[in-house]
Amino acid sequence: ASFILLCFRTSLAAPLILGLLLQPPLTQLSIVAQPNIVLLMADDLGIGDVGCFGNDTIRTPNIDRLAKEGVKLTQHISAAPLCTPSRAAFLTGRYPLRSGMDAINNYRVIFWNAGSGGLPLNETTFAKILQQQGYSTGLIGKWHQGVNCESRNDHCHHPLNHGFDYFYGMPFTLISDCQPTETPEMDRVFRRKLWLYSQMIGLVTLTAALGRLTGLISVRWKMLTCLAGFSLLFFVSWFSSYGFVRYWNCIMMRNHDVTEQPMVTDRTTSLILRESISFIERNKHKPFLLFLSFLHSHTPLLTTEKFLGRSSHGLYGDNVEEMDWMVGQVLDAIDKEGLKNTTLIYFASDHGGWLERKEGKRQLGGWNGIYRGGKGMGGWEGGIRVPGIFRWPGVLSAGTVIDEPTSLMDIFPTVVHLAGGVLPQDRVIDGRDLMPLLRGTVEHSEHEFLFHYCGIYLHAVRWHQKDS
Repeated sequence: ASFILLCFRTSLAAPLILGLLLQPPLTQLSIVAQPNIVLLMADDLGIGDVGCFGNDTIRTPNIDRLAKEGVKLTQHISAAPLCTPSRAAFLTGRYPLRSGMDAINNYRVIFWNAGSGGLPLNETTFAKILQQQGYSTGLIGKWHQGVNCESRNDHCHHPLNHGFDYFYGMPFTLISDCQPTETPEMDRVFRRKLWLYSQMIGLVTLTAALGRLTGLISVRWKMLTCLAGFSLLFFVSWFSSYGFVRYWNCIMMRNHDVTEQPMVTDRTTSLILRESISFIERNKHKPFLLFLSFLHSHTPLLTTEKFLGRSSHGLYGDNVEEMDWMVGQVLDAIDKEGLKNTTLIYFASDHGGWLERKEGKRQLGGWNGIYRGGKGMGGWEGGIRVPGIFRWPGVLSAGTVIDEPTSLMDIFPTVVHLAGGVLPQDRVIDGRDLMPLLRGTVEHSEHEFLFHYCGIYLHAVRWHQKDS
């Protein structure tokens, strides 16, 4: 009888063990394996510009597909309503105030490539930790966290000094000066004043010279020479910077080398897309982190001819639809390489849309849906609430919607955890690991408070009472 019982147990155990061995490994993926991580960040995209967040006139089928196949965050918040501080918080998981990446004056973003400011070297980015965990790390597109400190070649703030193995893109940000057909943007009002002062000084000099020649004014030639010299010196002193904004700021780099100066805007989109796909192909056999930081949909809205006039929202809508197409091309590349089930994809915007950005009758800024305010507007919801989407087939349930407060700063601890890294213990990390929330093992966000600053000034606080 005992022999029959033993055989019976063995016959039951064999298919059970076989079934466990044949079980697909996806359910254990986030614990056992280091997934590939692809972070897609739009620039100045409003939450109201995306189909899966309520827009029914701008076509974003690829971004919408990510939400359908993954998790959509409806209360996803940036740490600042402007590029430089928001991205610093995203990279470090810390409020930009902690790293000195916000300011008290009107220059709340890095304004010149040649400026000495940037993300401090004592800050740790998620790229640096993933690099230490054996990941290949790449940044394609916009950086806007500084380049050099004391000389043009020290590269102290460069992406390669902050954990990225490879960089291709703009160290600065897009501005209208980068597009010769657009109205100059950099310090526009101040530049007009300087031009007016130059004209006034020049007019005084010319009047004095004509008066001397005609005998109407008694002016020494020495005085005229000094006046003319001052006029020329004043003009050169400001035009040497503002007259060459496109040359100084609108450049493309590959690692430490400048590849275009100024950038050729007609081919920027295709180059960024090509570099992104190439990075995936080169690193498909080992864990990789790709941070694709789009230049879309920041003004001057670089849009290829193929997409011009396609949307019902003018140039801005065309630009958003082209970015969505780029997202689709990246997704296709991941599928082609068989990486879909081993890749966590995240899509977001760095902050809200620039509502008031117009040139004449052309609307060049985004739409923030029902939320008031926009880019640069402190604690108003439109400037800080952004679309947030995660996709990881087999690990994250498709079609999930999470209404809990989350932050761009949460990406830092989330990807560090997935890579098997350890969070820095010598500083405050304001972000929280999102995986338990994304996988449904917890119901509520770990954020009890989210603080919203304008520069160094606290404008608003979101309080999410625990267990409520």
